[in-house]
Amino acid sequence: MSNIKNIAVFTSGGDAPGMNAAIRAVVRAGLYYNLNMFGIGRGYDGMVHNDIFPMDAKSVANIIQRGGTILKTARSEEFRTTAGRKQAYDNLRARGIDALVAIGGDGTFTGAAKFIEEFDIPVIGLPGTIDNDLAGTDFTIGYDTAINTVIEAVDKIRDTAESHDRVFVVEVMGRDSGLIALRSGISVGAECVLIPEIKVDYEAMMARLDRTRKNKASRIIIVAEGDDAGGGFAVAERVKARFPHYDLRVSILGHIQRGGSPTCMDRVLASRLGVAAVEGLLNGRKGEMAGLIHGQVEFTPFSKAIKHISNINENLIRIVDILSI
Repeated sequence: MSNIKNIAVFTSGGDAPGMNAAIRAVVRAGLYYNLNMFGIGRGYDGMVHNDIFPMDAKSVANIIQRGGTILKTARSEEFRTTAGRKQAYDNLRARGIDALVAIGGDGTFTGAAKFIEEFDIPVIGLPGTIDNDLAGTDFTIGYDTAINTVIEAVDKIRDTAESHDRVFVVEVMGRDSGLIALRSGISVGAECVLIPEIKVDYEAMMARLDRTRKNKASRIIIVAEGDDAGGGFAVAERVKARFPHYDLRVSILGHIQRGGSPTCMDRVLASRLGVAAVEGLLNGRKGEMAGLIHGQVEFTPFSKAIKHISNINENLIRIVDILSI
C-alpha cells in the first residue's frame, strides 16, 4: 500500500450522467480507507484558481441519482500553460493532496498525463463521457443514459411521424464518434443510420427509403452530428431534393442527451470504477484509466485510452441494413 493520505476528485470536459455517482463512490471509498478527501470545483480551472475544498460523506449524500456534476466543469486555458500547471500543483501541495481522481474524457486524460509528466503526482482517470469512444472500457459513464434518452425521444417522434406519414431526420450527438447514433438507431428501428466512421452511400440510403415507402407509415433517419453529410439539416435537404413529395421534418436532440438522471447501468458502472480508482491509487497505480472490460475492472494507460475507437462493429451496421426492410 502507498503512503497516500489525501485524494482530490474533479470532473472535466463535457458533463455526463453518472458523474455524480462516480464522485460519490470516490469520496466514500476514500473515507472507507481512512483517507482525507477533497473536491475541486470547475476541473482544471478550479485547480489553478485554488477552488479546492474538503469533502465528507455528507458532501455526497443524495447525489447518486442526479445528472450533471456537483463539482462543475469548465475549460481552462491557463492549465494548458506550464505556469498554470505549476500554480495548480502548488495549490494541491499546499493542501497536502497526494493524488487525484480525474473524471472525464480524452482532453481530461491528456491534461492529467502532462501533469504527471511534469510533477509526478499520481492520477487515476474515470471514463466520464456520453460518446463511449475511449479505449479500455466497454462502456463509458453516461453512455447508457444518453442512448436511452435518444430512444425515449425518438419513440415519441415516431408516434407523430406515423400519425402524419412523415420522414424524420433525427440528429444526435457524436462529433467524432457514431456510437450513440448506431446503438440507438438499432433500438428505435431506424431505417438509416449515418455516422462519422463510415462514408455515406447516398444512393443506397435513397434506395432504402424508396423501398420502404409503401411498407411503412413512418421512417426515421438517425444522423450523428459529425457525419460527413453535414448533420441533420444537410441530410434532410438531400432527401427532399430526391423525394420532394416526402413530408419531412428535422429534429436536433442536442444537449438533452447530456442531462437527466443516470440509468442503473451508469450508476453501477460509476460506483464500481470510483472504488477501483481509489484502490488503484493505494496500490501504487498512476497515469491509468479504470474501465470495465467483459465485466471486469481493468486499468489502461492514458496514452492508449485517449485513442478514439474508430473501428465500428460491422455487425451492428449489418443489423441496421437487415432490419430496415
